[in-house]
Amino acid sequence: MSQRLTSRLRGRVVSALTTVAGAAVDFAYPPSCFGCGVLLERDQGICGRCWSAVRFIERPYCEVLGLPFSHDLGREILSAEAIANPPPFDRLRSAALHDELARGLVHALKYRDRTDLARIMARWMVRAADGALDTCDAIVPVPLHRTRLLWRKFNQSAELARAIGRISGKPVIVDAIKRTRRTRRQVGLGARAREDNVRGAFAVTETGRISLAGKRIVLVDDVYTTGATVSSISRVLKRAGAREVVVLTFARAMAEPI
Repeated sequence: MSQRLTSRLRGRVVSALTTVAGAAVDFAYPPSCFGCGVLLERDQGICGRCWSAVRFIERPYCEVLGLPFSHDLGREILSAEAIANPPPFDRLRSAALHDELARGLVHALKYRDRTDLARIMARWMVRAADGALDTCDAIVPVPLHRTRLLWRKFNQSAELARAIGRISGKPVIVDAIKRTRRTRRQVGLGARAREDNVRGAFAVTETGRISLAGKRIVLVDDVYTTGATVSSISRVLKRAGAREVVVLTFARAMAEPI
């Protein structure tokens, strides 16, 4: 039997075993909605009812910060925050408000190893990108420090970035930026403390220096809160010569639309 035929048969056997194993897992642990627990026909993470409860961010919103407005003030309108404190990145877009359901999805991906949710969340993020993915040259995830990566086993921002890359067809550069020191967790810190926590914590790698100059970058993270982390990284990207930095997150923490 030729080597090519043997390889082909081996591939078919592996594929068949994978299919059988997947069916066995689905039988033992039927896919269920993360939000309400109802059984699903396929592993899609969330049912239609819970999907309709997600508070997606739609227009009208601030062209720079993506802050949703309660009333349509017209295109190209900026929020008072964007005018008073222009961010170091060019634009920010988020898929949903960081309410109970969105927060649960983020925590499941981040702390409960539900990496399957990255595909679903990425589809919503692509929809929210407002054309940024069409014009960008590369997608860059917010990095984890190596010690935290060893403890967590994966970087949730990188999982989202890879899923977005597969959907959009854009290259993902996971090692363009590195954390130069381990920072405290941002949860529970105020805006000023968050800024101090990440100040000087990021640097461009050799891969980044080669890949980023003159390029349009989409910077991916799971949640935007005060913006301290993505602002710090955006400054580093701009110093490395990035032409444009658009921040894209799954959720955005804020009160009601302004």
